[in-house]
Formats: sequence, structure tokens, C-alpha cells
Amino acid sequence: MPSPMDMPATAREIFQRVLSEASIEKAFTRNVHYERSVLRIGDDLHDLQSYSRVLAVSFGKAGHRMAECLAQQLGTTVQGIIADPNPQPAQLQGYRYFAGSHPQPNQESVRAAEAILKSLGALNGQSLVIFMISGGGSSVVEKPVDSEIALPDLVTTYKTLVLSGAPIAEINVVRKHLSAVKGGRMARAAQGTQQVSILVSDVPENALDSLASGPTMPDSSTVEDCYRIAREYSMLQEFPASVRELFDRHALEETPKKNDVAFARSRWWTVLSNATAERAAAAAAAEHGFAVEIDHSCDDWDYAKAADYLLARIRRLQREVSRACIVSGGEVTVKVGGNAGTGGRNQHFALYCAQKIAGENIAVLSAGTDGIDGNTPAAGAVADGTTVERARLAGLDVADHLRGFNSYPLFEKLGDAIQTGPTGNNVRDVRVLMAY
Repeated sequence: MPSPMDMPATAREIFQRVLSEASIEKAFTRNVHYERSVLRIGDDLHDLQSYSRVLAVSFGKAGHRMAECLAQQLGTTVQGIIADPNPQPAQLQGYRYFAGSHPQPNQESVRAAEAILKSLGALNGQSLVIFMISGGGSSVVEKPVDSEIALPDLVTTYKTLVLSGAPIAEINVVRKHLSAVKGGRMARAAQGTQQVSILVSDVPENALDSLASGPTMPDSSTVEDCYRIAREYSMLQEFPASVRELFDRHALEETPKKNDVAFARSRWWTVLSNATAERAAAAAAAEHGFAVEIDHSCDDWDYAKAADYLLARIRRLQREVSRACIVSGGEVTVKVGGNAGTGGRNQHFALYCAQKIAGENIAVLSAGTDGIDGNTPAAGAVADGTTVERARLAGLDVADHLRGFNSYPLFEKLGDAIQTGPTGNNVRDVRVLMAY
């Protein structure tokens, strides 16, 4: 069994297991099958020979990987469009590629949206559209709902939303109503076709219409929600004039809802989600001899509130068992102040925990399954009871780095940053708390 000094290494092993088990390849093996011209997605069967045209549209951080897994089964039977923020060593035959950006859209994001809308508009009732949607799709494919919103204004709006401190679900409410492709509007562009969406989810299990801001799903939010969120998080004064003007005039149009005809021939299948990552982490921790509990009740909480809650839980469990582990999925929120350094929500969470567990036999890992945390090359970080002292000996002040939202340089110098590179996947964040 590992000693307390091995807990950070054990936590890293657990995270690697998460990345392996929550892979696109394994998700497609479980949920997608093609044989004798019949494509099974979830419980649905599609005879591809019965359609005049089959179009695949894949976008988000797993855009290339999902299309690649489909192509491994279908070959060149299906062609379409891929928008992915990560450079690819090779492109799939029959697909047009767009290098949309994340976390803010770029010109390629807009070009991707325009190409998708044009392709969908050319289909008819005998067509099948296979949408493959993953996290990051909100910015990777984007087109403003109003032509007066230029790309620089769109980027400023995205930055305002991300830095507002609002949970991702509420950020996406605003994105949906400012977009020509989100909130079911992409499905509306394909109205009349048979539509099936394969989802790799980076949103809460009960909020799938937030994934990539729900381009192919009925929107459960309203324009009134949008106006309320903008007021509640003081976004209006930060929005560029072209966006603020729409709010001032209450000129936003409603998105399609559940009973809209756009969804009459639509199906959605979640093949991978944060629950997959949680279960993989829990299984790996159990193999290392830990008593494990899964707790995602702090999803979308402020990082400090979430950390305090989870640390209290691990300490209680620590008193009951010899080896305790809490696995927590989902994401925490961090409202970043001005003049912020380099870091991300996972490293900020881990650094906050480092102060709270100094001198204790507790380790905390927090990392994103996309391999990217904020504006850094790290996926996250791991901290334990020695972090604060090791930082002091290295001439680093934990409190100072925490105040400056500058966690990455500290963890990188200590060797405690977790670097995986972009994984081509995203099923939200995983936190692993361990104690002896």
C-alpha cells in the first residue's frame, strides 16, 4: 500500500486512469456500431442506404477524435465538417476542417458556423445529419445572431462571460441568445431532416442543453433568464456597445423550445460524461485500498466554498477509515480579479487547498479532462500537506500566488503541475481528495 508521501503520485495514477477510461474510443465502442449498412447509435438503428444523403458535423474539443472514431467504423461512407481547436497530425478524407478557437471564438469559428448552416440548408427530408458535439463547441463554432456584432465584440463578450463568476450553465444561457447556431438554432437550420446527436458532455447531467450551448437541443432557458443573468453578474457595463444595445432594447429573440417542429425528427445520445470520469476515479482509488465516496454536490460552486466543503468531508471520512478518498466531479467557479497571472480554476482550487491542509496527511488533485486549465499548458495540479513548506523553501509565497491568481508558476516550479497536453476530449473536471 502507498505511504502518505506517495499520495500525490497515487492521485496522478488515478487521474491517468480517468483519462484512459473516459476516452472517445471506448465510448464509441460501447455506444456506436455499424454493420451491413445499418448504423446503431445508442438504441436507434439507421439504415444508411435509406437516406439520399448523410452529413456528419463534428465540433468541440473532441471534434476530430469523434469523427475519427465514426470513420473507423464507416470508412468514407459519411463525409462532413469538423471544427476542432487543436491541431491534428492528419485530416480525415471527405471532411472540411475549421480551426475554431477556445475559449474565445476566432474567424475560423465564424467560418465553421457559416459552412455548417449552409450545408444543413442544402439537405432535405431524405437526409440524415449526425451531429457529434463535445465541450468547447460554444466558441469553436459561433456566429453572432446580429450582423452588427463584429468578431472583436464577440471575443470581448466571451471574455466578459467567462470572467463574470457565473456558472457555466448561466454563461451558456447568454451565449445561446446571442448566437445564430446555439440554443437549438442549428437544429432549426436542419429542420425536416432526420437528426441524431452524439454527445460527449462537459456539463451537469441534468443540463445537457448547456453542452456547447445546446445547438441541436430544445432550449430550456428564456430571454428573460438572459436579461436577469446579465444584471445579476454585472455584465452589461462590460459588454461592447453592439451587444449591450440588444439588452438595453430587450431585442433578443427567443430560442426554439421543446415542442418546436425543428426537433420533430431529432434524437440525442450521451455516450460520455463526467459520471464516466467519476466512476473511473473511484474504481482506481478503490484498487489502491481507499474507501471511496463520490460527491458532486458542489458542482458549479465557488472554489473556496467547494474546497471547504470537500475538505470537511475528507476529514470526517478520515476519522472513520484508515484510507479515505473523496471523488468530486464537475467544475468550480473562480471570479478572476484584475492583473491576474497564469493559472486556471483547477490549479487555483488546489492552491487554496494547499493552505488549508498544510502539515496534514491529505492530498488534493484537481484537473480538467481536456488537458487544459485556464491560460496554462497544465491540466491542473496536485497539492498535499507539504506544499506550503516546499513552496516557502523555494522562495514562493502561497498566499501571494493565490491572491494574484498566479497558481501555475508555483506548481510548475514545485513539479506539481499536471501536464497531459490536449486530450482531444472533455468531460469536465475531476477532483480527488485522499487522506490517511
